Amino acid sequence: MLTAIITTIQEPTSSVRELISAVSRVQGTLLVIGDKKGPASFRTPHADFFPLDAQLRLPYRLAPLLPVGHYARKNLGYLIGFSQHAPFLYETDDDNAPNNAWQPRSLQTRAQPLTPRPWANVYRLFCNDLIWPRGFPLDQVNNPHTFRHDATVPAQLFVCPIQQGLADLSPDVDAIWRLLLDREFYFPPTQQSVWLPPGTWCPFNSQATWWWPPAYPLMYLPSYCSFRMTDIWRSFIAQRCLWELGHGLVFHPPEVIQQRNIHNLLRDFEQEVPGYLHNPKIVQTLTDLSLAPGTGAVADNLMRCYEAMVAKGFIPSDELPLVKAWLADIESLG
Repeated sequence: MLTAIITTIQEPTSSVRELISAVSRVQGTLLVIGDKKGPASFRTPHADFFPLDAQLRLPYRLAPLLPVGHYARKNLGYLIGFSQHAPFLYETDDDNAPNNAWQPRSLQTRAQPLTPRPWANVYRLFCNDLIWPRGFPLDQVNNPHTFRHDATVPAQLFVCPIQQGLADLSPDVDAIWRLLLDREFYFPPTQQSVWLPPGTWCPFNSQATWWWPPAYPLMYLPSYCSFRMTDIWRSFIAQRCLWELGHGLVFHPPEVIQQRNIHNLLRDFEQEVPGYLHNPKIVQTLTDLSLAPGTGAVADNLMRCYEAMVAKGFIPSDELPLVKAWLADIESLG
């Protein structure tokens, strides 16, 4: 059974209603994590709503440590999903509606393998337009090696515990793209997914992402970084740890239509500046880490990544007690 997770400070949006409809068709449930702002209730069938007061009553060490008014409260939705022994989790946002191609994914999936390279601009693998995902290094945007790909390569079957679906209409790009090139955007139709081998970096977001138990500890969203970087920096750490499990990352053609909530683009830009300046340094730091292979090392590897992020000054030391609480909660859930 599918468990989907969002966080919101709004009454059910049209996108959320469409998501609930899609989830209910596959006998699934939507977990909705509220916050200080927003509704006190969420009167919608097939959705379990957790307002702030209910979150603080959850039996998790992380619950009282998470900041109020922060996207990282979504971590509690993940823990609830773990406690329900969800066989896999789907996370998205309240402005992403499933499209006609949306369907539950499987741990084993077919995808075209990408030849190894330091960075892959996945958006350019699905189109020929000047576009790049949020978190992609600006000095790599015009590097053709990041998007060169033989589209005739036969698809193969991969085991992949993290899979990302793209979004049409308003893909997840950075504020620079929106300030300079913004328009409605649809990727050309394709049935092919793409697999990135270990060692090849591409940021992924929290807007249409599938997770399986081997990668569950890697879902942790940091609290002590900017809102526009929390899922991006999570994605870098998750990829680095995923490689130690022997897995790459899969990107699927668009699965959702993002009817984007209103944003202040200059504020978005300000929130993204730490990424523009530091993302290449962050991935180099993570690349240089000596991590242990295998599923038994995932928790320790995650902790080592955050300790390295703190040691290099990318994230303050205030983050570490939250990571420890997260891992302790996961351990207590078995």
